[in-house]
Amino acid sequence: MRGRLVLAGAAAALAGCAALKSVGSAIGSAITTPPAPIVMTRAERTSYQETSTYDDVVRFLDALQSSGTPLALGSIGRTTEGREIPYAVASRPLVHTPDEARRLGRPVVYVQANIHAGEVEGKEALLALLRDLLAESQPNVLDSIVLVAVPIYNADGNERFAPQARNRTEQNGPEMVGTRANAQGLDLNRDYVKAEATETRASLAAFDAWDPDLFVDLHTTDGSFHGYALTYAPPLAPVGEAAPFVRDSLLPVLRERMRTRDGFETFDYGNFDRDERMFGGPVAGRDAADTTIRAWETYDHRPRFGTNYYGLRGRAAILSEAFSHDPFERRVKSTYAFVREILSLAAERRASLERLSRRSVRGPAAGSALAIRARMTTTRFTMGVPAEEMERVADSTQLTEPGVPRGMRRTGRYRTLQLAVYDRFEPALTVNVPVAYAIAPGHDDVVRVLRMHGLYLEQTIGRAELPATAFVVDSIARARRIFQGHYETTLTGHWLAERGRDLPAGTTIVPTGQALGALAVYLLEPESDDGLVTWNALDQAISRGAEFPVLRISDLRNVPRRALP
Repeated sequence: MRGRLVLAGAAAALAGCAALKSVGSAIGSAITTPPAPIVMTRAERTSYQETSTYDDVVRFLDALQSSGTPLALGSIGRTTEGREIPYAVASRPLVHTPDEARRLGRPVVYVQANIHAGEVEGKEALLALLRDLLAESQPNVLDSIVLVAVPIYNADGNERFAPQARNRTEQNGPEMVGTRANAQGLDLNRDYVKAEATETRASLAAFDAWDPDLFVDLHTTDGSFHGYALTYAPPLAPVGEAAPFVRDSLLPVLRERMRTRDGFETFDYGNFDRDERMFGGPVAGRDAADTTIRAWETYDHRPRFGTNYYGLRGRAAILSEAFSHDPFERRVKSTYAFVREILSLAAERRASLERLSRRSVRGPAAGSALAIRARMTTTRFTMGVPAEEMERVADSTQLTEPGVPRGMRRTGRYRTLQLAVYDRFEPALTVNVPVAYAIAPGHDDVVRVLRMHGLYLEQTIGRAELPATAFVVDSIARARRIFQGHYETTLTGHWLAERGRDLPAGTTIVPTGQALGALAVYLLEPESDDGLVTWNALDQAISRGAEFPVLRISDLRNVPRRALP
């Protein structure tokens, strides 16, 4: 990296990271007339024919800082190929560390773009918005929040430029874009639980350091030709308060403001579903040849996805999905408007965001129910969803425009379909939260993953007898096809009656009464639908008829133990 952008490894960067938080609050409309740009993005310079390279992003941030704007730059860590992952922190007044941001006492909003490096409008929109906010002399959101912007998270994928027709087949430009996967071939938005990618580990360290009150992840859709410029989603795992807070308190306001202030129609993320399903299962008796569109269905609830993961950490999160069939320029502008509206609303609702964060610090109460498996809700509602009419052309091999299937063309005509809308999940399996979990010595890899997630861990000093419950494995099912380098694993079994058990010295204790307690439950429960078992972290320790190597603990009193550093 060049110029004034000083980038270091994750530890150094997080120790000296810059964050800006602010005082005052005059939010105003999200639609403002931006001043003449200090510096332009590559997308702007090329009339939206091209997207920024890694060096373009670095130079843009350097130029922005060199112009004298109050901006702090650094790196959250390195990519697989050794590129620094740049971040920028902006607010008024400027602060330089997460501790300074906390002392300032305002919400931290962490906005990430380019996790899928072919989905490029988030990168361009975030850079332009950062520039415009810093250039405004009047009070704005930077007087009320701390903005941490990570514009090019999958930097290695960004540099694997190839024609859009190869890297993003269902997207309308630009001509050259990066890849979905990182340099290891991993989808970073399926990596938040197993945390194998160096980028993911850097991201988790940044989450721990900055402890954002709101996480925003910027994407582009695939698939359905609907009538929305942008779709969105809250955290979807039915765990804790974050999902209902975002879904019921933030997203309806954002939808209305995007329509009335910005001129963009938005709705809950989803796709047209030709079988009215309950997350993967067709309705009984449905004729397989019947292709009538019957439902609008959201995506997956599991925490392998970034915003779902962040909700499981007890904090607010929003997924943004620009409409892939819109021209590149329109996608940049809709994403720009959406992020600006999010920042504006976060500034207005900062007290609510901070209350949510404070409540999550306690973790789930011992004995309370917590979902570790989920299914698509059985409570649906029906509403009109716009669908574009497509027409066949005479030549079945003709490509009428980028992102459109060959032999088809868009008409620009829409019809409103009355559809069942499935936009949330409900618990399919719940457990009563134990006081703690105990992990037998010898599972260092598991402990290492838990520490990467930021969990507080303890270790027994000497032998200890504890009231514990063990899980006996009855069956082990492994996926037939490899996914992200793994054969996903599912266990079934039964829990034995609680009894006193002797635990050796060095047993790792994972208390659930901590800020990340819900995450601990999801990771460690043997029947979780996206825990460490799923990703083969405990394969060597599980067999049919044997006890699972993680115990539930109901009482930790009088147990000598120490905190793991």
